Amino acid sequence: MKVILSINPVRFPLTGIGRYTFELAQNLKKLPQIEELMFFSGSRFVRDLPETTQFSGHTSSTSANFRGAILKSRVAVKIYRTTSALANRYALRGHASHVFHGPNFYLPPFDGPSVCTFHDLSVFTWAHCSPPERVRFMRKEIALTLKRADMLITDSEYTRQEIASYFSWPLEKIRAVSLACSSDFRPRTADELSPTLRKHGLSPGGYSLFVGTIEPRKNLDVLLDAYALLPQSMRQQWPLVLIGYRGWRSEKLHARIEAAVTEGWMHHLGFVDSNELPLLYAGARVFVFPSLYEGFGLPVLEAMASGIPVVCSNSSTLPEVTGDAAAMCEPQDVDTLSRLIATGLEDEIWRGEAKSKGLLQASSFSWRRCAEETAAVYREVIS
Repeated sequence: MKVILSINPVRFPLTGIGRYTFELAQNLKKLPQIEELMFFSGSRFVRDLPETTQFSGHTSSTSANFRGAILKSRVAVKIYRTTSALANRYALRGHASHVFHGPNFYLPPFDGPSVCTFHDLSVFTWAHCSPPERVRFMRKEIALTLKRADMLITDSEYTRQEIASYFSWPLEKIRAVSLACSSDFRPRTADELSPTLRKHGLSPGGYSLFVGTIEPRKNLDVLLDAYALLPQSMRQQWPLVLIGYRGWRSEKLHARIEAAVTEGWMHHLGFVDSNELPLLYAGARVFVFPSLYEGFGLPVLEAMASGIPVVCSNSSTLPEVTGDAAAMCEPQDVDTLSRLIATGLEDEIWRGEAKSKGLLQASSFSWRRCAEETAAVYREVIS
């Protein structure tokens, strides 16, 4: 098989879809059935994946601000959409013998077979949780993708069924291919953890953890309410640590976070380096993730792989990812969430069972398997 993979999402520091694209590319290169793998970035072919050293935090921030400004201008978006389609069609001419894979909702005009990965439907079903200009842009791009794609890939069976129902798309033309997490997420010894945790004022097993963008869809208001119901002594002994970018519509939430930090039962670390993140996972006593909606739920997989008990909501894809390893409740059930967090902190019998089940569940996911199942989709569209 000859494959063209768009690597537009690969920007450092790697987050969800960027990580997926990067790992998929690395593992597709290892598959013997892939005769040729070409990488497409912007409107041109590139030799290989970018490296961390090619980017800086300043560059990423500047690019994000520029993209945000472009999206707010309808005229600029129309010009961009027209010119990029022409540039992509020109660059891709003569490659119809390849399969083109867009790993991030978008497909350019292409004469050969095309596959696209849809990670979720949040811009349709949770549009109020995203900036309106981003929603407008993505909805139009997704409409074009649905006209161009021969098959779709989703991260989960939940999203596969959701897409088929929402767009009346043939279910047999959608394949669910699970994600995985890095091997860096694994159980660690206290000696491995202490230097990094000490830097953040933490100790091994001395805190609860949440990882994700600070935005409405992550349901952090409910998490703060649930944590506030715990006895003060428990909150002081095991403070809640939040890790993640500042998201859209989060001003009031950040005011609550600052108040909790002042009261001494929360640490807000913001974005942390990818070298430190696995250590902060492995050092937690319990991982808490009450999200309202996920396309996959990579943080809970990372926590299970780290040997950390998980408490999460039973929404969308999370039951699919955690199996029977996590303690779950309805996303808006503050009292039950608080009770489950207390169990995760204090009940050693449950904690031991949750760790064992979580490690077993996490071991069933791998990037190699993701690449192999994705290559099987390529084979389907060719035949």
